[in-house]
Amino acid sequence: MTFEIVKAEEKDYELFASIIQEVYEAMEEKEWFAADNAEYTYEMLKYSNGVGYKAIHQPSGAVAGILLTTFPGDSEENLGRDIGLPESELLLVAHMDSVAILPEYRGAGLQKRLMQHAEQELAEQGYRYFMCTVHPENRYSRQNIIKQGFKPVKTALKYGGYRREIFLRDRSEGLD
Repeated sequence: MTFEIVKAEEKDYELFASIIQEVYEAMEEKEWFAADNAEYTYEMLKYSNGVGYKAIHQPSGAVAGILLTTFPGDSEENLGRDIGLPESELLLVAHMDSVAILPEYRGAGLQKRLMQHAEQELAEQGYRYFMCTVHPENRYSRQNIIKQGFKPVKTALKYGGYRREIFLRDRSEGLD
């Protein structure tokens, strides 16, 4: 299968929410995924608090998966605060916030491709720290991000009390 990674537009917020919801509904372990809703996705895309990416299947043009990255700034939600990053470094943090791959396209490495594409683009814009969270028992996502050079740095309660492992990839440590 061939895919093209493209940047999402503001109008894609409903598509993102729909894919996230479809993936969430199909999951056996619902607590593994904190599903973003359409309103959150719209806010991130509209007000440049995030960038979305779509994996488009070629030649069908179908959207196979999505990634929403967010820029927490110096907000309390910044995962850099959880791991003790200095205040001066918080603006260099980008969250790999939500990734959802439709079941029929799994196994094609789309989570990795989406995250690597986003990281490369965002690093060019000055972001240094790439962070994400994974449920500690979600071995699929966990293995995927570890293979990309993310390191587990802390386990904490996030998103209203869900246990999550916080991962960090510091671009200043070199590229894999």
